[in-house]
Amino acid sequence: MRPDIHPPKPGRRAYPDKLKKEAVQMLLDGHSAPSVARNLGIRHTSLLYRWKAEALGRRGQVASTLEARVRQLEEQLRRTERERDILKKALAIFSQAT
Repeated sequence: MRPDIHPPKPGRRAYPDKLKKEAVQMLLDGHSAPSVARNLGIRHTSLLYRWKAEALGRRGQVASTLEARVRQLEEQLRRTERERDILKKALAIFSQAT
């Protein structure tokens, strides 16, 4: 048995990962926790909140990496636009001289 997978305690229901992902997505889409629990047959809404926090925690790491990349690309875009503007001005100056 893998150490990261724990068998459910007696009397507890194990929910498949696919169901957890679907439930979290429904919460993120704006559905209320009680309605999601009712529609998917989940006993306690607290499970939904825990699954959502776990999912957002993993996404948070990815999001911070993506945000850093976006900032880097935005800076590169601004630098490239400045270079373009300088070249446009130089072209206008040299085309007047002829």
